[in-house]
Amino acid sequence: MNPKKDFNVKVIKSEVVAAVLPMQEHWLPLSNLDLLLPPLEVRVMFCYLNPIIVSEKININLEFNSIVKILKTSLAETLVSYYAFSGEIVENSAGEPELLCNNGSVSFIEAFGDVELKEINFYNPDESIGRKFVPKKKHGVLAIQATRLKCGGIIVGCTFDHRVADAYSANLFLVSLSELVQCKLLSQLPSFRRSSLFPRHPGYYDDSINDLYVPISTLPPTKPEILNPNDQVISRIYYVTGDKIEHLQSLTNCHDQKSTKYSQRSKLESFSAFLWKTIACGINKETSGFSNFRFGLVVDGRTRLISNDVDVNNQDKSLKGYFGNILSIPFGEKKVEELKEKSLNWVANVIHEFLDIAKTQEHFLGMIDWVEAHRPKPSIAKIYAMNGDGSAVVVSSRKHFPAKKINFGWGQPAFWSYHFPWDGKAGYVMPMPSPKGNGDWIVNMHLLKWQMELIEASPSHVFEPITANYLNLI
Repeated sequence: MNPKKDFNVKVIKSEVVAAVLPMQEHWLPLSNLDLLLPPLEVRVMFCYLNPIIVSEKININLEFNSIVKILKTSLAETLVSYYAFSGEIVENSAGEPELLCNNGSVSFIEAFGDVELKEINFYNPDESIGRKFVPKKKHGVLAIQATRLKCGGIIVGCTFDHRVADAYSANLFLVSLSELVQCKLLSQLPSFRRSSLFPRHPGYYDDSINDLYVPISTLPPTKPEILNPNDQVISRIYYVTGDKIEHLQSLTNCHDQKSTKYSQRSKLESFSAFLWKTIACGINKETSGFSNFRFGLVVDGRTRLISNDVDVNNQDKSLKGYFGNILSIPFGEKKVEELKEKSLNWVANVIHEFLDIAKTQEHFLGMIDWVEAHRPKPSIAKIYAMNGDGSAVVVSSRKHFPAKKINFGWGQPAFWSYHFPWDGKAGYVMPMPSPKGNGDWIVNMHLLKWQMELIEASPSHVFEPITANYLNLI
């Protein structure tokens, strides 16, 4: 069935949900790593088949009204542990954002969409998802929307403030919410132990941190934009088969003539190398006006920050459940012509080398100390500060995304995706495991229009548009 281009989503009810237990108002400072994030919303959605059809197999009867009631009740219980999500961001006396934990509640929206799940054009999430199935957060830190579809299917969408939580933290919350819906004990309690990310005294950071982050006040004035339709940022969702991913990995793994060892590159490094080279090969230096191309990958620092101290077990538990941002974005910058000429293996080696920077405990401790040295001036990841003098793409892997655990009592989701719209010109690519569980990837891309066209025109046909047929919705 072809996607239904025009359909409406009507809000049935909008209310707020607060933690079920009373909470004493208090302040929770953002960590130094949180302060590296700009005001930015991240959205995620989960699509479910008709719960009544699914529930026939397990002999329960679920209707939308009862589903919504269960979700809201469990949300109020979940917010007792995840109280940061019921707070609000305010500015402190130093001009920095801080979290006021006041149980100010979470927006909860009930809606109806006059469309069937199989008719939704997931390939173009800007039209089908972003404006319809994930809520626009009007206040607070988190908003949730539950939408009933014409076919009886349900879409649960969430929008959260990235300054408060990274994707790992949001996943912890969603898994906890689904566990409480099913009357299970929480498998992982969140930790708000900011002391895990306190700066050292005296502080120290390597010069490599200066290459990755920069105070916003030191950036040159923004160049006036020349309107170009090809510079429009758009979002698309593709799937990549496991066979193609393995093929890319085989192309990047070759014998190093200078040693007796093989250069074994991961699937993510191989995929990223292909993406970097593919876009570079379509850039015309004369017409684009730039010659450099930056490419970065997001690295989660939780496992890197665990030390060899005596208290390692407690520290391990604390960081495993740490709620907040522990991210670094190492990147490489190369000449476009060099990326065109060199082999895919060479490009993968470049990625492997700049990733090595962020694989140590010292790197993240240095980041914390670097931010402390520059506070209260706001800073930003340097890869996002191109200012028209080049192209940049960031890949954030969600290969451990626990989507199958986001089960609210009526089965696993049939499809899921993050939606990451923002105004910056740097591209953002997020590969995730496919619902098929067969080694395929779902890839959410937020890129410039001309970059997306290059990817779709690639003769290798690595990226295929996501369809209802692929998702077995038809």
